[in-house]
Amino acid sequence: MKKSLLLFLLLTTFFLAKSQTDSLSVKITDTLSSIKTKDSGQKIEIMRIQDTKNRLTDDFTKTSRECPPFCIQPTKISKDIKNIAELELLNFIKNRVSTHHGILVDTRLKKWFEVETIPSAINIPYNAVENKSKKKIESLFKALGMRVEANGNWNFTKVKELIIFDNGVWCEQAQHFVDGILKHNYPKDKLLYYRAGLQGWKLLGLTTIVHKEIK
Repeated sequence: MKKSLLLFLLLTTFFLAKSQTDSLSVKITDTLSSIKTKDSGQKIEIMRIQDTKNRLTDDFTKTSRECPPFCIQPTKISKDIKNIAELELLNFIKNRVSTHHGILVDTRLKKWFEVETIPSAINIPYNAVENKSKKKIESLFKALGMRVEANGNWNFTKVKELIIFDNGVWCEQAQHFVDGILKHNYPKDKLLYYRAGLQGWKLLGLTTIVHKEIK
């Protein structure tokens, strides 16, 4: 009797959750409603805003910023670094970040990161790697999985795969970050670039998180 009741409750919960996601009017794709991840230990569901009349109202509505420094960035951040878009990023969060094989890196300054970012992203601001000493870079790379051999050589065999992003196509913070780590030979095949950045993410109504409220 108890087993039957438990099975009934589990099935009810499953079909209720399924019906709720199936009823969404704004899905990510026709077969994908949302994905789940964690941020700062909290469970987060990434989905799109369901209000079809929703409009951006913050700084990301601007079309024009002074250039320099806010100049349109090249399509490729580096010749051998692959660009990705939202679906690849969502897949990375679901399958690589969750298994600790990959890291989503917000390369913007801390003040930007705290105001709003993509769920599961960690903040390694570009100024933490730009023009830094080998000793400081070594410490960061070790945290990303690099090993230092007995002879002092850096072994990148097990370093994490990184997706890097900044504010978007008008922001150069990701470029500074990439230049900083490539200078110390972080493998290009372990780097992916989300060029659309936070602005592109928000334009699609995807979930964002706030680490520090503006007062």
